[in-house]
This record gives sequence, structure tokens and C-alpha cells, in this order.
Amino acid sequence: MKTLIVYYSLEGNTDYAAKRIAGSIGADTLRLVPKKAYKDKGFSKFLWGGKSAVMAEAPKLEPYDADLEGYDRIVFGFPVWASNFTPPLRTFINEHRAELAGKEIAAFACQSGSGAPKALGKLKDALGIDDFASEAIFIDPKQKQSEATDTAIDEFSEQLK
Repeated sequence: MKTLIVYYSLEGNTDYAAKRIAGSIGADTLRLVPKKAYKDKGFSKFLWGGKSAVMAEAPKLEPYDADLEGYDRIVFGFPVWASNFTPPLRTFINEHRAELAGKEIAAFACQSGSGAPKALGKLKDALGIDDFASEAIFIDPKQKQSEATDTAIDEFSEQLK
């Protein structure tokens, strides 16, 4: 099954997981990059990122090449912001809604605290689906790299094979 991992990563955790999954299952990756970068330090990181997620913003993205026709499955990856998925994914979904119809969809969320189950639910709602083919939650896989977290990523990858 030809798979594309579409993800946004602010601090490298989602990037780490996406690349590990892609290497394990032979998937292609598409990292979404907003034209206006989110703050990555201090209180403003939480204030502006959280506000953007709660307000369901859809930021403009740097140009990317994504022909979804050649993919059977799309895996979405994101950090959890205020119990929401990150806004760059909303932009991608809005731009490719018709192309996503009929695809198998899986997702993984990276978090430091809590909120991932709610964020995954909101992603399902945004996609207009009842369930993911597979889903996972990882706790800071790069920043708190551990054998247990790598094993969890590998187990999610196995579900996608």
C-alpha cells in the first residue's frame, strides 16, 4: 500500500516519529511548513500556537508538491496544541479534501502533557471520518527519546504494514 505521511513539526518530535515510521514502512513524507513560522520558545509559543489551534486557523503554507492520487493511505502526524491538531494540517485538509476522500487514513499525535485523544477526535471531525485505520500517541519522542517510545513508534509502524 503506497503511503504518504503528512505532518507538521515545531520542535522535532513529530519529524522524528514521521521519519522513523517512513523508514520502517517505506512511506514518502511531506513536512508542512507555514509561511509565517510559529514561535518555538517561551510563553508566546503556547499563547500563539494554542490560539491558532483553538480558533481553527488555516495558515498559508510554503509551496509543496503533493499528488495524492498515487497514494492509497495518508498518515497525519502532529504535535498537540491546546487539545487540538496543529493548524497547518487544517490547511492541507482544506486544500485536498476531495483527494482525501476514499483514502485509508491513519494518524499519530506527539504531546508533552495531555489532550491527544481530543485532538485525534477533532482531526477525525475535520476529515469527516468516523475512525482511523490506525492511531497512536507518543510522548515527546525526540526530546525524551527512549527505548519504550521507539518501540511504540515501531508498533504503530507494524500496524501500517
